[in-house]
Amino acid sequence: MAGSHPKRTAFGLIKPYFAENRGTILWGILCLITVDVLQLCIPRVIKWAVDDLTAFAIQGLGRYALMIAGIALLMGIFRYIWRRCLIGTSRRIEEGLRNQLFTHVQSLSASYFNRTRTGDLMAHATNDLNHVRMATGMGMVALTDAVVLGTAAVAFMAYINLYLTALVMIPMPLIVFGTRFFSRRMHRRYQQVQAGFSNLTEAAREGFAGIRIIKAYNRQAHTASRFSSLSQDYVARNMGLVRVTGSFFPMMMLLANLSQAIVLYVGGRQTITAAITPGDFVAFISYLALLTWPMMAMGWVTNLIQRGKASLERILRILETRPEIVQAPQADPVPTVQGSVVFDGVHFSYAAPDDRQTAEQALVGIDLAMAPGQTLGIVGPPGGGKTTLVSLIPRIFDVNRGAVRIEGLNIRNIRLDDLRRAVAVMPQEPFLFSGTIRENITLDRPASDADRLTEAVAMAALDQTVAGFADGYDTVVGERGVVLSGGQKQRIALARALLSPAPILILDDPISQVDVETAETIIANLCKEAGQRTVIIVSHRLAAVRHADRIVTLEKGRVTESGTHDQLVAAGGYYAVTFRLQRIEEAIGAS
Repeated sequence: MAGSHPKRTAFGLIKPYFAENRGTILWGILCLITVDVLQLCIPRVIKWAVDDLTAFAIQGLGRYALMIAGIALLMGIFRYIWRRCLIGTSRRIEEGLRNQLFTHVQSLSASYFNRTRTGDLMAHATNDLNHVRMATGMGMVALTDAVVLGTAAVAFMAYINLYLTALVMIPMPLIVFGTRFFSRRMHRRYQQVQAGFSNLTEAAREGFAGIRIIKAYNRQAHTASRFSSLSQDYVARNMGLVRVTGSFFPMMMLLANLSQAIVLYVGGRQTITAAITPGDFVAFISYLALLTWPMMAMGWVTNLIQRGKASLERILRILETRPEIVQAPQADPVPTVQGSVVFDGVHFSYAAPDDRQTAEQALVGIDLAMAPGQTLGIVGPPGGGKTTLVSLIPRIFDVNRGAVRIEGLNIRNIRLDDLRRAVAVMPQEPFLFSGTIRENITLDRPASDADRLTEAVAMAALDQTVAGFADGYDTVVGERGVVLSGGQKQRIALARALLSPAPILILDDPISQVDVETAETIIANLCKEAGQRTVIIVSHRLAAVRHADRIVTLEKGRVTESGTHDQLVAAGGYYAVTFRLQRIEEAIGAS
Protein backbone atom coordinates (compact mmCIF):
# COMPACT_ATOMS: atom_id res chain seq x y z
CA MET A 1 0.00 0.00 0.00
CA ALA A 2 1.27 3.47 -0.86
CA GLY A 3 0.13 4.80 2.49
CA SER A 4 2.38 2.36 4.35
CA HIS A 5 5.57 3.97 3.00
CA PRO A 6 7.15 6.34 5.54
CA LYS A 7 7.26 9.86 4.14
CA ARG A 8 10.74 10.73 2.94
CA THR A 9 12.39 14.11 3.23
CA ALA A 10 14.52 15.82 0.61
CA PHE A 11 17.67 15.06 2.62
CA GLY A 12 16.49 11.46 2.99
CA LEU A 13 17.15 11.00 -0.74
CA ILE A 14 20.89 11.60 -0.40
CA LYS A 15 21.41 10.29 3.14
CA PRO A 16 22.09 6.69 1.98
CA TYR A 17 24.82 7.93 -0.37
CA PHE A 18 26.50 9.83 2.48
CA ALA A 19 26.33 6.69 4.62
CA GLU A 20 27.75 4.52 1.83
CA ASN A 21 30.65 6.90 1.16
CA ARG A 22 31.23 8.00 4.75
CA GLY A 23 34.84 6.77 4.76
CA THR A 24 35.71 8.66 1.58
CA ILE A 25 33.90 11.77 2.83
CA LEU A 26 35.69 11.63 6.19
CA TRP A 27 39.06 11.27 4.51
CA GLY A 28 38.25 14.16 2.17
CA ILE A 29 37.16 16.42 5.03
CA LEU A 30 40.34 15.59 6.98
CA CYS A 31 42.44 16.55 3.95
CA LEU A 32 40.38 19.73 3.51
CA ILE A 33 40.94 20.64 7.17
CA THR A 34 44.65 19.93 6.70
CA VAL A 35 44.71 22.40 3.80
CA ASP A 36 42.93 24.97 5.98
CA VAL A 37 45.46 24.48 8.78
CA LEU A 38 48.34 24.85 6.32
CA GLN A 39 46.78 28.07 5.03
CA LEU A 40 46.70 29.36 8.59
CA CYS A 41 50.42 28.68 8.95
CA ILE A 42 51.42 31.03 6.13
CA PRO A 43 50.47 34.28 7.96
CA ARG A 44 52.58 33.11 10.94
CA VAL A 45 55.59 32.68 8.66
CA ILE A 46 54.91 36.09 7.11
CA LYS A 47 54.75 37.60 10.65
CA TRP A 48 58.18 36.21 11.47
CA ALA A 49 59.58 37.48 8.18
CA VAL A 50 58.14 40.98 8.66
CA ASP A 51 59.39 41.18 12.24
CA ASP A 52 62.86 40.13 11.06
CA LEU A 53 62.75 42.74 8.30
CA THR A 54 61.82 45.50 10.75
CA ALA A 55 64.81 44.39 12.84
CA PHE A 56 67.00 44.36 9.68
CA ALA A 57 67.67 40.61 10.22
CA ILE A 58 67.55 39.23 6.67
CA GLN A 59 69.48 36.01 7.15
CA GLY A 60 66.31 34.00 7.83
CA LEU A 61 64.35 35.14 4.74
CA GLY A 62 65.50 32.19 2.65
CA ARG A 63 64.31 29.77 5.32
CA TYR A 64 60.91 31.49 5.45
CA ALA A 65 60.62 31.32 1.65
CA LEU A 66 61.34 27.60 1.71
CA MET A 67 58.80 27.10 4.48
CA ILE A 68 56.09 28.84 2.42
CA ALA A 69 57.05 26.82 -0.67
CA GLY A 70 56.87 23.60 1.35
CA ILE A 71 53.49 24.56 2.78
CA ALA A 72 52.23 25.37 -0.74
CA LEU A 73 53.39 21.94 -1.99
CA LEU A 74 51.63 20.15 0.85
CA MET A 75 48.50 22.22 0.26
CA GLY A 76 48.52 21.15 -3.41
CA ILE A 77 48.81 17.45 -2.50
CA PHE A 78 46.07 17.51 0.12
CA ARG A 79 43.85 19.72 -2.06
CA TYR A 80 44.07 17.11 -4.84
CA ILE A 81 43.04 14.38 -2.40
CA TRP A 82 40.05 16.25 -0.97
CA ARG A 83 38.83 17.13 -4.45
CA ARG A 84 39.01 13.47 -5.48
CA CYS A 85 37.16 12.43 -2.34
CA LEU A 86 34.51 15.15 -1.93
CA ILE A 87 33.87 16.22 -5.53
CA GLY A 88 34.10 12.57 -6.59
CA THR A 89 31.46 11.65 -4.00
CA SER A 90 29.15 14.39 -5.31
CA ARG A 91 29.47 12.87 -8.79
CA ARG A 92 28.58 9.43 -7.41
CA ILE A 93 25.54 10.94 -5.66
CA GLU A 94 24.49 12.54 -8.94
CA GLU A 95 24.89 9.23 -10.76
CA GLY A 96 22.94 7.32 -8.13
CA LEU A 97 20.07 9.82 -8.09
CA ARG A 98 19.93 9.89 -11.88
CA ASN A 99 19.73 6.10 -12.07
CA GLN A 100 17.15 6.04 -9.27
CA LEU A 101 15.05 8.70 -11.01
CA PHE A 102 15.22 6.99 -14.41
CA THR A 103 14.37 3.58 -12.96
CA HIS A 104 11.44 5.00 -11.01
CA VAL A 105 10.05 6.92 -13.98
CA GLN A 106 10.12 3.71 -16.01
CA SER A 107 8.01 2.02 -13.32
CA LEU A 108 5.25 4.66 -13.46
CA SER A 109 2.00 3.90 -15.20
CA ALA A 110 0.97 5.15 -18.63
CA SER A 111 -1.51 7.57 -17.05
CA TYR A 112 1.39 9.48 -15.42
CA PHE A 113 2.89 10.27 -18.83
CA ASN A 114 -0.51 11.39 -20.10
CA ARG A 115 -0.34 14.35 -17.68
CA THR A 116 3.44 14.96 -17.39
CA ARG A 117 5.52 16.76 -19.98
CA THR A 118 8.74 15.22 -21.23
CA GLY A 119 10.48 18.58 -20.78
CA ASP A 120 9.77 18.49 -17.04
CA LEU A 121 11.36 15.06 -16.74
CA MET A 122 14.37 16.15 -18.80
CA ALA A 123 14.84 19.18 -16.54
CA HIS A 124 14.80 16.93 -13.47
CA ALA A 125 17.36 14.58 -15.01
CA THR A 126 19.76 17.39 -15.99
CA ASN A 127 19.46 20.77 -14.27
CA ASP A 128 18.05 19.59 -10.95
CA LEU A 129 20.62 16.83 -10.54
CA ASN A 130 23.42 19.27 -11.38
CA HIS A 131 22.25 21.52 -8.54
CA VAL A 132 22.17 18.59 -6.15
CA ARG A 133 25.72 17.69 -7.17
CA MET A 134 26.92 21.23 -6.51
CA ALA A 135 25.17 21.33 -3.12
CA THR A 136 26.66 18.01 -1.98
CA GLY A 137 30.12 18.68 -3.42
CA MET A 138 31.14 22.32 -3.28
CA GLY A 139 28.45 22.96 -0.66
CA MET A 140 30.19 20.53 1.68
CA VAL A 141 33.55 22.16 0.93
CA ALA A 142 32.25 25.70 1.49
CA LEU A 143 30.52 24.68 4.72
CA THR A 144 33.68 23.03 6.09
CA ASP A 145 35.79 26.03 5.14
CA ALA A 146 33.28 28.42 6.68
CA VAL A 147 33.35 26.53 9.99
CA VAL A 148 36.99 25.39 10.23
CA LEU A 149 38.87 28.14 8.45
CA GLY A 150 36.60 30.87 9.83
CA THR A 151 36.80 29.65 13.43
CA ALA A 152 40.56 29.11 13.27
CA ALA A 153 41.19 32.49 11.65
CA VAL A 154 39.21 34.22 14.40
CA ALA A 155 41.13 32.24 17.04
CA PHE A 156 44.49 33.29 15.56
CA MET A 157 43.35 36.92 15.35
CA ALA A 158 42.23 36.78 18.99
CA TYR A 159 45.64 35.39 19.92
CA ILE A 160 47.29 38.39 18.26
CA ASN A 161 44.94 41.05 19.68
CA LEU A 162 41.64 40.36 21.40
CA TYR A 163 40.43 43.98 21.29
CA LEU A 164 41.05 44.31 17.56
CA THR A 165 39.34 40.96 16.95
CA ALA A 166 36.27 42.08 18.90
CA LEU A 167 35.99 45.16 16.67
CA VAL A 168 36.32 43.04 13.53
CA MET A 169 33.50 40.76 14.71
CA ILE A 170 30.99 43.63 14.95
CA PRO A 171 29.56 42.97 11.42
CA MET A 172 29.09 39.22 12.09
CA PRO A 173 25.54 39.42 13.56
CA LEU A 174 24.54 41.31 10.44
CA ILE A 175 25.83 38.41 8.33
CA VAL A 176 23.76 35.88 10.28
CA PHE A 177 20.64 38.05 10.01
CA GLY A 178 21.20 38.74 6.31
CA THR A 179 21.77 35.06 5.52
CA ARG A 180 18.55 34.11 7.29
CA PHE A 181 16.63 36.91 5.57
CA PHE A 182 17.80 36.13 2.05
CA SER A 183 17.81 32.29 2.20
CA ARG A 184 14.01 31.99 2.24
CA ARG A 185 13.67 34.30 -0.73
CA MET A 186 16.38 32.46 -2.64
CA HIS A 187 14.63 29.12 -2.12
CA ARG A 188 11.34 30.45 -3.48
CA ARG A 189 13.02 32.05 -6.49
CA TYR A 190 14.98 28.88 -7.25
CA GLN A 191 11.72 26.94 -7.41
CA GLN A 192 10.36 29.45 -9.92
CA VAL A 193 13.55 29.34 -12.01
CA GLN A 194 13.47 25.55 -12.19
CA ALA A 195 9.82 25.59 -13.30
CA GLY A 196 10.75 28.07 -16.04
CA PHE A 197 13.62 25.83 -17.14
CA SER A 198 11.17 22.92 -17.47
CA ASN A 199 8.91 25.00 -19.71
CA LEU A 200 11.86 26.03 -21.87
CA THR A 201 13.16 22.45 -22.15
CA GLU A 202 9.74 21.15 -23.19
CA ALA A 203 9.40 23.85 -25.86
CA ALA A 204 12.85 22.97 -27.24
CA ARG A 205 12.02 19.25 -27.28
CA GLU A 206 8.73 19.83 -29.10
CA GLY A 207 10.37 22.15 -31.59
CA PHE A 208 13.11 19.67 -32.49
CA ALA A 209 10.85 16.60 -32.50
CA GLY A 210 8.21 18.30 -34.65
CA ILE A 211 10.57 20.17 -36.98
CA ARG A 212 9.14 18.53 -40.12
CA ILE A 213 5.58 19.58 -39.27
CA ILE A 214 6.77 23.07 -38.37
CA LYS A 215 8.51 23.42 -41.74
CA ALA A 216 5.66 21.84 -43.69
CA TYR A 217 3.16 24.35 -42.28
CA ASN A 218 5.63 27.26 -42.34
CA ARG A 219 5.34 27.77 -38.58
CA GLN A 220 9.00 28.57 -37.95
CA ALA A 221 8.32 32.19 -37.02
CA HIS A 222 5.46 31.25 -34.68
CA THR A 223 7.53 28.53 -33.00
CA ALA A 224 10.53 30.85 -32.64
CA SER A 225 8.28 33.54 -31.18
CA ARG A 226 6.83 31.10 -28.63
CA PHE A 227 10.32 29.88 -27.70
CA SER A 228 11.52 33.49 -27.40
CA SER A 229 8.60 34.26 -25.09
CA LEU A 230 9.49 31.32 -22.85
CA SER A 231 13.15 32.35 -22.95
CA GLN A 232 12.20 35.84 -21.82
CA ASP A 233 10.09 34.37 -19.03
CA TYR A 234 13.05 32.20 -17.96
CA VAL A 235 15.36 35.24 -18.02
CA ALA A 236 12.80 37.25 -16.01
CA ARG A 237 12.66 34.50 -13.38
CA ASN A 238 16.45 34.39 -13.27
CA MET A 239 16.60 38.15 -12.95
CA GLY A 240 14.24 37.91 -10.00
CA LEU A 241 16.70 35.45 -8.47
CA VAL A 242 19.63 37.70 -9.37
CA ARG A 243 17.98 40.60 -7.55
CA VAL A 244 18.10 38.50 -4.39
CA THR A 245 21.55 36.95 -4.83
CA GLY A 246 22.84 40.25 -6.27
CA SER A 247 21.97 41.93 -2.99
CA PHE A 248 23.21 39.08 -0.82
CA PHE A 249 26.79 38.71 -2.09
CA PRO A 250 27.62 42.44 -2.20
CA MET A 251 26.32 42.66 1.36
CA MET A 252 28.78 39.95 2.37
CA MET A 253 31.64 41.79 0.64
CA LEU A 254 30.60 45.10 2.22
CA LEU A 255 30.73 43.61 5.70
CA ALA A 256 34.07 41.95 4.95
CA ASN A 257 35.56 45.23 3.70
CA LEU A 258 34.07 47.07 6.68
CA SER A 259 36.12 44.76 8.91
CA GLN A 260 39.17 45.50 6.76
CA ALA A 261 38.64 49.23 7.25
CA ILE A 262 38.42 48.77 11.03
CA VAL A 263 41.71 46.82 11.05
CA LEU A 264 43.52 49.41 8.96
CA TYR A 265 42.42 52.29 11.19
CA VAL A 266 42.59 50.74 14.67
CA GLY A 267 45.34 48.21 13.95
CA GLY A 268 47.46 50.80 12.18
CA ARG A 269 47.26 53.10 15.19
CA GLN A 270 48.18 50.21 17.51
CA THR A 271 51.20 49.39 15.33
CA ILE A 272 52.37 52.99 15.46
CA THR A 273 52.02 53.02 19.27
CA ALA A 274 53.85 49.64 19.41
CA ALA A 275 50.82 47.90 20.98
CA ILE A 276 51.35 45.22 18.35
CA THR A 277 54.36 44.51 16.15
CA PRO A 278 54.35 45.21 12.40
CA GLY A 279 54.52 41.44 11.89
CA ASP A 280 51.41 40.95 14.01
CA PHE A 281 49.66 43.70 12.04
CA VAL A 282 50.49 42.07 8.68
CA ALA A 283 49.56 38.61 10.03
CA PHE A 284 46.27 40.00 11.35
CA ILE A 285 45.44 41.43 7.92
CA SER A 286 46.39 38.08 6.36
CA TYR A 287 44.05 36.23 8.73
CA LEU A 288 41.31 38.71 7.98
CA ALA A 289 41.86 38.05 4.26
CA LEU A 290 41.52 34.33 4.99
CA LEU A 291 38.35 35.12 6.94
CA THR A 292 36.86 36.84 3.88
CA TRP A 293 36.44 33.50 2.08
CA PRO A 294 34.57 31.83 4.99
CA MET A 295 32.30 34.89 5.18
CA MET A 296 31.61 34.62 1.45
CA ALA A 297 31.38 30.84 1.75
CA MET A 298 28.53 31.28 4.22
CA GLY A 299 26.63 33.12 1.50
CA TRP A 300 27.67 30.72 -1.25
CA VAL A 301 26.84 27.61 0.75
CA THR A 302 23.43 29.10 1.52
CA ASN A 303 22.98 29.69 -2.20
CA LEU A 304 24.06 26.14 -3.10
CA ILE A 305 22.00 24.47 -0.38
CA GLN A 306 18.84 26.40 -1.22
CA ARG A 307 19.23 25.59 -4.90
CA GLY A 308 19.99 21.93 -4.12
CA LYS A 309 17.09 21.70 -1.68
CA ALA A 310 14.66 23.12 -4.25
CA SER A 311 15.90 20.58 -6.81
CA LEU A 312 15.75 17.69 -4.34
CA GLU A 313 12.16 18.56 -3.49
CA ARG A 314 11.24 18.49 -7.18
CA ILE A 315 12.93 15.09 -7.60
CA LEU A 316 11.29 13.83 -4.41
CA ARG A 317 7.83 14.67 -5.79
CA ILE A 318 8.48 12.32 -8.69
CA LEU A 319 9.96 9.56 -6.55
CA GLU A 320 6.98 9.82 -4.17
CA THR A 321 4.58 9.27 -7.09
CA ARG A 322 3.37 5.70 -6.85
CA PRO A 323 2.56 3.75 -10.03
CA GLU A 324 -1.11 2.94 -10.48
CA ILE A 325 -0.25 -0.42 -12.02
CA VAL A 326 1.34 -2.38 -9.20
CA GLN A 327 2.03 -6.03 -8.59
CA ALA A 328 -0.11 -7.64 -5.91
CA PRO A 329 1.90 -8.56 -2.77
CA GLN A 330 0.94 -12.22 -3.16
CA ALA A 331 1.09 -12.29 -6.97
CA ASP A 332 1.34 -15.77 -8.45
CA PRO A 333 3.79 -16.88 -11.10
CA VAL A 334 1.79 -17.37 -14.27
CA PRO A 335 1.20 -20.99 -15.18
CA THR A 336 2.11 -22.29 -18.61
CA VAL A 337 0.15 -19.92 -20.84
CA GLN A 338 -1.75 -21.61 -23.62
CA GLY A 339 -3.45 -18.40 -24.75
CA SER A 340 -6.85 -18.37 -23.02
CA VAL A 341 -8.05 -14.75 -22.57
CA VAL A 342 -11.37 -13.69 -21.01
CA PHE A 343 -12.91 -10.23 -20.51
CA ASP A 344 -15.43 -10.53 -17.70
CA GLY A 345 -17.79 -7.55 -17.36
CA VAL A 346 -14.99 -5.04 -18.01
CA HIS A 347 -15.61 -1.32 -17.46
CA PHE A 348 -12.91 1.32 -17.96
CA SER A 349 -12.57 5.11 -17.86
CA TYR A 350 -9.51 7.32 -18.28
CA ALA A 351 -10.79 9.70 -15.61
CA ALA A 352 -9.17 10.01 -12.19
CA PRO A 353 -10.52 7.53 -9.60
CA ASP A 354 -12.66 10.16 -7.87
CA ASP A 355 -14.34 11.18 -11.14
CA ARG A 356 -15.01 7.77 -12.67
CA GLN A 357 -18.61 7.52 -11.54
CA THR A 358 -19.66 10.57 -13.57
CA ALA A 359 -17.02 10.52 -16.33
CA GLU A 360 -17.57 9.10 -19.80
CA GLN A 361 -16.73 5.40 -19.94
CA ALA A 362 -14.25 4.23 -22.58
CA LEU A 363 -15.42 0.61 -22.17
CA VAL A 364 -18.77 -0.61 -20.85
CA GLY A 365 -19.57 -4.19 -19.83
CA ILE A 366 -17.20 -6.02 -22.18
CA ASP A 367 -17.66 -9.81 -22.13
CA LEU A 368 -15.36 -11.75 -24.45
CA ALA A 369 -13.70 -15.16 -24.33
CA MET A 370 -10.88 -16.49 -26.52
CA ALA A 371 -9.73 -20.07 -26.48
CA PRO A 372 -6.04 -20.87 -26.97
CA GLY A 373 -4.99 -20.57 -30.61
CA GLN A 374 -8.00 -18.52 -31.69
CA THR A 375 -7.78 -15.33 -33.71
CA LEU A 376 -10.00 -12.42 -32.67
CA GLY A 377 -10.62 -9.42 -34.91
CA ILE A 378 -11.71 -6.11 -33.40
CA VAL A 379 -13.17 -3.41 -35.62
CA GLY A 380 -15.20 -0.26 -35.13
CA PRO A 381 -15.23 3.49 -35.72
CA PRO A 382 -12.40 5.70 -34.41
CA GLY A 383 -12.68 6.31 -30.67
CA GLY A 384 -14.73 3.18 -30.12
CA GLY A 385 -12.33 1.74 -27.53
CA LYS A 386 -10.41 -0.83 -29.57
CA THR A 387 -6.88 0.19 -28.53
CA THR A 388 -8.06 0.74 -24.98
CA LEU A 389 -9.45 -2.81 -24.83
CA VAL A 390 -6.23 -4.53 -25.92
CA SER A 391 -4.17 -2.25 -23.62
CA LEU A 392 -5.87 -3.89 -20.64
CA ILE A 393 -4.38 -7.33 -21.38
CA PRO A 394 -0.71 -6.48 -20.56
CA ARG A 395 -1.96 -4.06 -17.85
CA ILE A 396 -0.90 -0.86 -19.53
CA PHE A 397 -4.09 0.30 -17.80
CA ASP A 398 -6.18 -1.46 -15.17
CA VAL A 399 -9.89 -2.13 -15.43
CA ASN A 400 -12.19 -0.08 -13.18
CA ARG A 401 -14.71 -2.87 -12.82
CA GLY A 402 -14.77 -6.50 -13.89
CA ALA A 403 -11.68 -8.55 -14.66
CA VAL A 404 -9.39 -9.72 -17.42
CA ARG A 405 -8.34 -13.35 -17.03
CA ILE A 406 -5.55 -15.40 -18.58
CA GLU A 407 -5.72 -19.16 -18.09
CA GLY A 408 -8.56 -18.47 -15.64
CA LEU A 409 -6.42 -16.21 -13.41
CA ASN A 410 -7.23 -12.54 -12.84
CA ILE A 411 -4.26 -10.73 -14.39
CA ARG A 412 -4.04 -8.53 -11.28
CA ASN A 413 -2.94 -11.63 -9.38
CA ILE A 414 -0.19 -12.54 -11.86
CA ARG A 415 3.35 -11.24 -11.56
CA LEU A 416 3.79 -8.30 -13.93
CA ASP A 417 6.98 -9.64 -15.51
CA ASP A 418 5.36 -13.00 -16.19
CA LEU A 419 2.22 -11.38 -17.59
CA ARG A 420 4.07 -9.12 -20.01
CA ARG A 421 6.37 -11.94 -21.03
CA ALA A 422 3.27 -13.85 -22.13
CA VAL A 423 1.97 -11.01 -24.31
CA ALA A 424 3.60 -9.50 -27.42
CA VAL A 425 2.20 -6.15 -28.52
CA MET A 426 2.48 -4.20 -31.75
CA PRO A 427 1.18 -0.69 -30.89
CA GLN A 428 -0.97 1.43 -33.17
CA GLU A 429 1.78 4.03 -33.45
CA PRO A 430 5.07 2.18 -34.01
CA PHE A 431 8.01 3.60 -32.07
CA LEU A 432 11.56 3.05 -33.25
CA PHE A 433 14.76 3.74 -31.34
CA SER A 434 17.67 5.50 -33.05
CA GLY A 435 19.61 2.27 -33.53
CA THR A 436 19.78 -0.32 -36.27
CA ILE A 437 16.98 -2.35 -37.80
CA ARG A 438 18.27 -5.43 -35.98
CA GLU A 439 18.31 -3.63 -32.61
CA ASN A 440 14.80 -2.32 -33.14
CA ILE A 441 13.45 -5.78 -33.90
CA THR A 442 15.32 -7.71 -31.19
CA LEU A 443 15.26 -4.82 -28.64
CA ASP A 444 18.81 -5.77 -27.63
CA ARG A 445 17.61 -9.02 -26.14
CA PRO A 446 20.12 -11.86 -26.14
CA ALA A 447 20.93 -12.71 -29.72
CA SER A 448 17.88 -14.29 -31.26
CA ASP A 449 18.20 -17.30 -33.46
CA ALA A 450 19.10 -16.04 -36.95
CA ASP A 451 16.48 -18.27 -38.55
CA ARG A 452 13.74 -16.94 -36.26
CA LEU A 453 14.75 -13.34 -37.03
CA THR A 454 14.69 -14.05 -40.76
CA GLU A 455 11.29 -15.74 -40.43
CA ALA A 456 9.78 -12.85 -38.46
CA VAL A 457 11.08 -10.32 -40.98
CA ALA A 458 9.67 -12.34 -43.87
CA MET A 459 6.26 -12.66 -42.17
CA ALA A 460 6.18 -8.86 -41.79
CA ALA A 461 6.94 -8.53 -45.54
CA LEU A 462 10.09 -6.64 -44.59
CA ASP A 463 12.68 -8.96 -46.12
CA GLN A 464 12.91 -7.14 -49.46
CA THR A 465 13.21 -3.79 -47.69
CA VAL A 466 16.09 -5.04 -45.53
CA ALA A 467 17.82 -6.53 -48.55
CA GLY A 468 17.54 -3.18 -50.33
CA PHE A 469 19.67 -1.41 -47.71
CA ALA A 470 23.43 -1.54 -48.17
CA ASP A 471 23.95 -2.42 -44.49
CA GLY A 472 20.97 -4.76 -44.26
CA TYR A 473 19.97 -5.40 -40.66
CA ASP A 474 22.73 -3.05 -39.48
CA THR A 475 21.17 -0.02 -41.16
CA VAL A 476 20.83 2.84 -38.68
CA VAL A 477 17.25 4.11 -38.80
CA GLY A 478 17.86 7.49 -37.09
CA GLU A 479 15.75 9.17 -34.42
CA ARG A 480 12.26 7.64 -34.42
CA GLY A 481 13.12 5.88 -37.68
CA VAL A 482 13.46 9.12 -39.63
CA VAL A 483 15.10 7.44 -42.66
CA LEU A 484 12.19 5.01 -43.06
CA SER A 485 8.73 5.40 -44.50
CA GLY A 486 5.64 4.96 -42.34
CA GLY A 487 5.00 1.52 -43.79
CA GLN A 488 8.59 0.39 -43.16
CA LYS A 489 8.43 1.55 -39.55
CA GLN A 490 5.14 -0.27 -39.10
CA ARG A 491 6.55 -3.51 -40.49
CA ILE A 492 9.61 -3.30 -38.22
CA ALA A 493 7.23 -3.00 -35.27
CA LEU A 494 5.27 -5.97 -36.62
CA ALA A 495 8.46 -8.06 -36.99
CA ARG A 496 9.38 -7.15 -33.40
CA ALA A 497 6.07 -8.58 -32.15
CA LEU A 498 6.24 -11.65 -34.38
CA LEU A 499 9.78 -12.43 -33.19
CA SER A 500 8.56 -12.72 -29.61
CA PRO A 501 7.64 -16.27 -28.55
CA ALA A 502 4.77 -14.93 -26.41
CA PRO A 503 1.64 -17.15 -26.67
CA ILE A 504 -0.63 -14.08 -26.92
CA LEU A 505 -0.05 -11.72 -29.86
CA ILE A 506 -1.76 -8.30 -30.05
CA LEU A 507 -1.54 -6.41 -33.34
CA ASP A 508 -3.05 -2.91 -33.36
CA ASP A 509 -3.73 -1.79 -36.94
CA PRO A 510 -0.85 -3.81 -38.46
CA ILE A 511 -1.52 -2.90 -42.14
CA SER A 512 -2.78 0.68 -41.92
CA GLN A 513 0.31 2.20 -43.59
CA VAL A 514 1.11 -0.36 -46.29
CA ASP A 515 -0.18 -0.81 -49.81
CA VAL A 516 -2.81 -3.40 -50.72
CA GLU A 517 -0.34 -5.90 -52.15
CA THR A 518 1.93 -5.78 -49.10
CA ALA A 519 -1.13 -5.97 -46.85
CA GLU A 520 -2.29 -9.15 -48.57
CA THR A 521 1.15 -10.72 -48.07
CA ILE A 522 1.12 -9.81 -44.36
CA ILE A 523 -2.42 -11.12 -43.90
CA ALA A 524 -1.53 -14.42 -45.59
CA ASN A 525 1.48 -14.76 -43.30
CA LEU A 526 -0.58 -13.95 -40.21
CA CYS A 527 -3.03 -16.70 -41.13
CA LYS A 528 -0.12 -19.13 -40.65
CA GLU A 529 -0.07 -18.11 -36.98
CA ALA A 530 -3.64 -19.36 -36.59
CA GLY A 531 -3.79 -22.18 -34.07
CA GLN A 532 -0.20 -21.68 -32.91
CA ARG A 533 -0.97 -18.80 -30.54
CA THR A 534 -3.85 -16.53 -29.62
CA VAL A 535 -3.89 -13.55 -31.97
CA ILE A 536 -5.89 -10.34 -31.44
CA ILE A 537 -5.98 -8.01 -34.45
CA VAL A 538 -7.34 -4.48 -34.24
CA SER A 539 -7.87 -2.95 -37.66
CA HIS A 540 -9.82 -0.39 -39.64
CA ARG A 541 -9.10 -2.38 -42.81
CA LEU A 542 -11.40 -5.34 -42.61
CA ALA A 543 -9.14 -7.44 -44.83
CA ALA A 544 -6.87 -7.85 -41.79
CA VAL A 545 -9.58 -9.56 -39.72
CA ARG A 546 -11.60 -11.29 -42.42
CA HIS A 547 -10.12 -14.71 -41.67
CA ALA A 548 -10.41 -14.38 -37.86
CA ASP A 549 -12.27 -17.08 -35.93
CA ARG A 550 -14.39 -14.33 -34.40
CA ILE A 551 -14.86 -10.64 -35.11
CA VAL A 552 -16.39 -8.07 -32.76
CA THR A 553 -17.42 -4.48 -33.45
CA LEU A 554 -16.75 -1.90 -30.74
CA GLU A 555 -18.81 1.29 -30.83
CA LYS A 556 -18.70 3.84 -28.01
CA GLY A 557 -17.04 1.31 -25.73
CA ARG A 558 -19.65 -1.44 -26.26
CA VAL A 559 -19.66 -4.65 -28.26
CA THR A 560 -22.39 -4.13 -30.84
CA GLU A 561 -21.67 -7.05 -33.17
CA SER A 562 -20.02 -10.44 -32.84
CA GLY A 563 -19.55 -13.31 -35.24
CA THR A 564 -17.58 -14.55 -38.22
CA HIS A 565 -16.98 -12.50 -41.34
CA ASP A 566 -19.86 -14.13 -43.22
CA GLN A 567 -22.24 -13.74 -40.28
CA LEU A 568 -21.48 -10.05 -39.85
CA VAL A 569 -21.77 -9.30 -43.58
CA ALA A 570 -25.16 -10.98 -43.56
CA ALA A 571 -26.24 -9.04 -40.43
CA GLY A 572 -26.15 -5.73 -42.31
CA GLY A 573 -24.66 -3.67 -39.43
CA TYR A 574 -21.54 -1.52 -39.12
CA TYR A 575 -19.25 -4.32 -40.30
CA ALA A 576 -21.31 -5.02 -43.43
CA VAL A 577 -21.55 -1.36 -44.43
CA THR A 578 -17.82 -0.80 -43.89
CA PHE A 579 -16.96 -3.98 -45.81
CA ARG A 580 -18.97 -2.86 -48.85
CA LEU A 581 -17.42 0.62 -48.80
CA GLN A 582 -13.92 -0.81 -48.66
CA ARG A 583 -14.71 -3.19 -51.53
CA ILE A 584 -15.77 -0.18 -53.61
CA GLU A 585 -12.58 1.70 -52.67
CA GLU A 586 -10.44 -1.29 -53.66
CA ALA A 587 -12.25 -1.61 -56.98
CA ILE A 588 -11.76 2.07 -57.75
CA GLY A 589 -8.08 1.83 -56.76
CA ALA A 590 -7.59 -1.23 -58.98
CA SER A 591 -9.13 0.52 -61.98
